[in-house]
Amino acid sequence: MIKPLKLKNLQLPSNVWYAPLAGCSDFPFRRMSAKYKPGLMFTEMCKMEALVRKESSTFRFLDFDPSMHPIGAQLCGSDPLIAPTAAKIVEDLGFDVVDLNCGCPVDKVTKDGSGSALLKTLDRLYEILIALVKSVEIPVTVKIRVGWDDKHLIHLKMVELAEAAGVTALTIHGRTREQGYRGFSNRDLIQEAASKAKSIHIIGNGDIFDPESAKDLLIRGCSGILVARGTMGKPWIHQEIVESLTEQKEFSVTPWLVKNTLMEHYDEIVRYEAPRKALLSLRRVGCWYLRDLSGAKQLRDLVNRSQSLEEMYHHIASFDFCGLSFEKTDASSILA
Repeated sequence: MIKPLKLKNLQLPSNVWYAPLAGCSDFPFRRMSAKYKPGLMFTEMCKMEALVRKESSTFRFLDFDPSMHPIGAQLCGSDPLIAPTAAKIVEDLGFDVVDLNCGCPVDKVTKDGSGSALLKTLDRLYEILIALVKSVEIPVTVKIRVGWDDKHLIHLKMVELAEAAGVTALTIHGRTREQGYRGFSNRDLIQEAASKAKSIHIIGNGDIFDPESAKDLLIRGCSGILVARGTMGKPWIHQEIVESLTEQKEFSVTPWLVKNTLMEHYDEIVRYEAPRKALLSLRRVGCWYLRDLSGAKQLRDLVNRSQSLEEMYHHIASFDFCGLSFEKTDASSILA
């Protein structure tokens, strides 16, 4: 089930990918992810218009280093006239893949017709995909939800449109836009799309938090999987999935692995961000790493209340992780 995957002329080492996560998959996050060699990782989504206007803050989303290859950039927008220029910028920067976001459910994205709002205007979406494919040599992929709501499911139609446009892979999140992140990802709908596909890879997405959930999507016919919230505080999840499904052994996740990885992530954030931004980022990141550890509430509170990077470092470094243990986390409680 775990295997290399080819996108046009790009050979990916694995069919387990790490998702673009707005506000999460920044440069330090991807530096940590790269240590565990996922088949493909993505930047946070970038607005096409801002990219074409050459806004420096948007280009910062696209920072990457050689350790992160293969890497894709995710674009968000609803204007087929701007799409080719934005995609060409991404290609010229050295990215391996360009992805179109048609899944983001938040109002500030959908209000201009972008993100999951494109699921309501399939003619426009198809026009954008055609423009992207024609403008670049690198593979074009697209990420969708199964529909705007339960009455307007478009997953099967999107297989047809994406194949007709020449898109290489279609990632399907098994929730509707109306669901947001509530309820569960409908894997039966993803399986329906996988069975319909002829010339396109179907990548399953949604509620992948462990090897068992990864296996379930792969045996349903998906060419690969895209792990999203499951990567938060678990940069090793690619290795965990690969070892379980190919070598039939359990990847050892210990409190000490959590501590050491969190300390590495701390260093990456401090090197990349200004002190105030780094402190805010680390409060969030620290809670990711500690959420599954029983007995870590005191440390989580200390991390959240830290007023300086030095104070936070001291709390993490001096805390006794020996007394911590793992508890099963309800996946539905993990925030996006």
